[in-house]
Amino acid sequence: MAADTASTPAEAAGPVPAGPAARRPRTHSWTGYLRYGAGKLGGAVVSLLAVLVTGFFLFRLIPGDPVRTLTGGRQVSAEQLAEYRREFGLDLPLWEQFTDYCGKALTGDLGTSYQFHAPVIDKITEALPNTLLLTGTAFVLYTALGMYLGTRSAWRHGRLGDRLHTGLALTLYSVPSFWLGLLLIIVFSVGLGPVPGLFPTGGMESGGEEGFGYVLDVAHHLVLPVITLVAVEYGQTLLVTRSALLDEMGSDYLTTARAKGLRDDLVRRRHAVPNALLPTVTLVFVNLGRTVAGVILVETVFSWPGLGGLFYQALSVPDLPLVQGLFLFFAAAVIVMNTLAELLYPLLDPRVGR
Repeated sequence: MAADTASTPAEAAGPVPAGPAARRPRTHSWTGYLRYGAGKLGGAVVSLLAVLVTGFFLFRLIPGDPVRTLTGGRQVSAEQLAEYRREFGLDLPLWEQFTDYCGKALTGDLGTSYQFHAPVIDKITEALPNTLLLTGTAFVLYTALGMYLGTRSAWRHGRLGDRLHTGLALTLYSVPSFWLGLLLIIVFSVGLGPVPGLFPTGGMESGGEEGFGYVLDVAHHLVLPVITLVAVEYGQTLLVTRSALLDEMGSDYLTTARAKGLRDDLVRRRHAVPNALLPTVTLVFVNLGRTVAGVILVETVFSWPGLGGLFYQALSVPDLPLVQGLFLFFAAAVIVMNTLAELLYPLLDPRVGR
């Protein structure tokens, strides 16, 4: 009778939960992800506030008087200079300028440019499409090229192709972008020896073109700056992808996959590469943020009318509201993209965020 009435451990534990209770572990998993995400979002907000404070004080260390610069060296009376300073708010105590700047920035008002007499946010939105065209095109090309060559180099590490790709990537990654841009202008725009000048020396368009002719004209101006960015930037993606994939090469699951008879190419694409993506994902999102920030030196060398050129122009005055607004915009783009990458990590690798 005792044997008949004895219950199994499963029966003693009660009925197996069904419905919402059966999904409780999944709920806990999402709770952990939300906690992880909240921490990352909080860190991003703190970083943005730190950038807001740093940008205000940093650019006030730049030598020069923006009011005197804007007068263009003309003879201006002390009363007129004082009126300019009142107009731009430069006559207020520094702490009052700071609180006014922070209060307006948190509501989306980045101030009014000294030299353009226009809202900073309008100047940013005006130049942003030009920057996205240049850096976005280069981003797609150097990301695809770097990931492809990095994967191939890691899978055939130690061979001649790997050594050539790695050596060339390291060399170009070490080259200053402005120097390479100037070199390309000398060779392919001005012309050198038997090489004629094939491309414009700068700018975004020649003018006078419409329709499809305008598209071709812009593409013609786009070639050299895009080549400069791709040549300098693809090496970083290649090296990070190669290093991450090499760390996965000796893993047991790859040996098991090969033992099951899977082709080498299939093992690489389905197993090795997805598990080596985290460092590359971080780099891709950071670079994506930098596409919004633009590339100051390249845009300046090629006279490209984007955010980078606008920042250089504002820095030379100094146009404090425009410089501060651009600095905050650049940093916010990188911080937002880096935060998105961190939020994506647990979806790529469930071990992250536990």
